[in-house]
Amino acid sequence: MQPEHELSILKRRLAVLTKAAVKNETILRRTREREMSLLEVESLDALLRLLVSGLVESYGLEAVTLFICDPLHEIRHLLLHDGISPDRLTGVQFVDELVGIAPQFEHYIRPWLGPFTVSDHARLFPQTEVALASVALIPLMRHKALIGSLNFGSLDRTRFTPYHAADFLDHIGTIASFSLENTINRAKLIHSGLTDVLTGWHNRRYLQDRLCGELARAQRNQQPLTCLLLDIDHFKRVNDAHGHLVGDAVLRKIAQRVEVQVRASDVAARFGGEEFTVLLPNTKTSEALDMAERIRQSVARTPIRVGDACSLYMTLSIGIASLIPDREEADLNSLGEGLLTQADVALYRAKSAGRNCVQLSV
Repeated sequence: MQPEHELSILKRRLAVLTKAAVKNETILRRTREREMSLLEVESLDALLRLLVSGLVESYGLEAVTLFICDPLHEIRHLLLHDGISPDRLTGVQFVDELVGIAPQFEHYIRPWLGPFTVSDHARLFPQTEVALASVALIPLMRHKALIGSLNFGSLDRTRFTPYHAADFLDHIGTIASFSLENTINRAKLIHSGLTDVLTGWHNRRYLQDRLCGELARAQRNQQPLTCLLLDIDHFKRVNDAHGHLVGDAVLRKIAQRVEVQVRASDVAARFGGEEFTVLLPNTKTSEALDMAERIRQSVARTPIRVGDACSLYMTLSIGIASLIPDREEADLNSLGEGLLTQADVALYRAKSAGRNCVQLSV
């Protein structure tokens, strides 16, 4: 073989290797950027969106879904506390357990790669309209426990096969698992500082934060924001007659009865002492009156039992105020304080009217 021909072959091989090296370098850089994005994200809903839509874009996939084990509904409640509906997170599914969703989950420790079959994998990609050809199912593990599954789908039947090395996907699963656990723990820590320990409701600090947000939404949509202010009638008598432990138990049980009537879109908080507040977005005064009356009756209808010997009939007084923020209003903090003040005035009228009733602000 002529030296010139050998040199030409070597040059072509070098060009192929250089192109592959550049491609690998690009993939590695993008992977590191994606990993840092996952590790640095602060909010839970942002992480969930990044794990789904972000990975679709990063890896050129037709479908990515995320299944999260949430048997006690803790993660869903964290999202709801932030005003995020779990049902509206595209590609994210919360389940009590993974076993039974796909046969691979029976013994699920390492990533599984192979052909897509409708009978085995349709439930993993419920909103995917294209016909997938291959899938990669990546377990999310923390402390030797399965916390979820990250699922990739491709139209290319050769994209994910049992013959491909799974180390890279295993690494993605590790990063995703760590990010998910870290973000959930951060959300729990934040939530603990915004939660009333006694009742499990939000506290006044959380209410103040959400009030401005709900007013801003009402202003954008020109919809009413209605506030209920609830006060337990003669609660001091309970503490004086039965002690503070019984009083705490009564507070918890009343909060539970009220919570049954509150919608997922509403914002409920312990305002202080024996007072509670419920913000009702996009709710007319007539609708708020109906809800307030249902709440009042749920408390007054049956006695509250504390232990075996103590049975107490309790009632609520409720004040209602509502407004639609003007589009030009800039001081939403003052507007929120005004809404609470109006509800407090209405509550005072309910107390003056004999208690155990509902009054509207004038």
